[in-house]
Amino acid sequence: MIEIAGQTYAFDDPAVLATLAACAVVLLVLGLLIAAVRRAGRTAEAATDMMRQVGRLNQDVQALGQGQHTLAGSLQAVGETQAASQLRVVQTMEERLAAVQAQMNDQLHANAMKQARALSDMQERMKEVLHGSSTKTAESLTQLQERLAVIDKAQGNIEKLSGDVLSLQDILSNKQTRGAFGEIQLNDIVSKALPADAYALQPTLSNGSRPDCLIHLPNPPGPIVIDAKFPLEDYERLVAAEGKEDQARALKVFAQAVRVHIKAISEKYLIDGETADGALMFLPSEAVYAELHARLPEIVREGFAARVWIVSPTTCMATLNTMRAILKDARMREQAGAIRKALRQLHRDVEIIGEKAGKLETHLRQAGEDASGIATAASRAGKRADRLDSFEFEELGEDPQPVPLASVPR
Repeated sequence: MIEIAGQTYAFDDPAVLATLAACAVVLLVLGLLIAAVRRAGRTAEAATDMMRQVGRLNQDVQALGQGQHTLAGSLQAVGETQAASQLRVVQTMEERLAAVQAQMNDQLHANAMKQARALSDMQERMKEVLHGSSTKTAESLTQLQERLAVIDKAQGNIEKLSGDVLSLQDILSNKQTRGAFGEIQLNDIVSKALPADAYALQPTLSNGSRPDCLIHLPNPPGPIVIDAKFPLEDYERLVAAEGKEDQARALKVFAQAVRVHIKAISEKYLIDGETADGALMFLPSEAVYAELHARLPEIVREGFAARVWIVSPTTCMATLNTMRAILKDARMREQAGAIRKALRQLHRDVEIIGEKAGKLETHLRQAGEDASGIATAASRAGKRADRLDSFEFEELGEDPQPVPLASVPR
């Protein structure tokens, strides 16, 4: 970069390059003149030629000066043009900066408005969430209060149940009340499984004994006795026994108690010609029944040999359902004649219905024929009315034969 008359020029500028070239030419010419002057003393002709060359050189210098002047004018014009261009560029940049600044202001304003709206929406949502949380909290507290009330009620029920359990313990501690408890449980199971006329409670047999229940089954097998036994004390001793010897003694006592019950049922409730050749011993406790089958299977086999089958509440219900099926089959056989008679009557009713259906079909067919004739007559009457309305008397001709109506038999 060079600065001339307050103007800055670059070395790659064409005007600067032309000026430098002109200066180089001038320096070359001056060198040549110096060389020519040194040679002037040698020959006149060379001096004459030198003078001519100097004249030409002066002309060239003048032309160069004029070119330099023109170049300076061009450089000034170029500087003015460049200044004007820079001014326009600066103005354009300022305008663009102003536009960008205005756009940025608009965007900032829009972003501020969006943030304000988002903040407002967030506040609304927070209010809704807080309101919903407070509502849910209130509902949860209400439900908690309700559950606490239910828990209080359940606590009362538990207390009542504990009292019932204590009363149940009092019942089971007495042999008479324990026997009544077994009888009540047996009565409840039998009443749910069998119809009321299929059993009898506390009946008196021919030998004067009174079993808890007698099932009226047909022969064979005949009426079956069910008697409730509850060896609770011996079972509790067995459960409470700790050592092997104590357990063996308690198990022996428990087996003996069950064996006594089996013998009593076999002797009192198996009567030839009056009851079946077997009876049921009802144990009102599933635990006692399971302990008996698990640890005293020989007692169960002795019961089978004595024709006394031991049942628990669950197996008793299953046995009674089987008896109900036997009773149903027996009653179906008893009612077989009545069922055949009812079937014959039903067959006759079906035949009568077929006859009535045939007559109804005949009536419907005749009614359809009558309806068809009425429609034909109505159509002809309509046509004749149209012709009369149009005064077409010559086209009437003779009256057609009327359509007879089929006589409907009564």
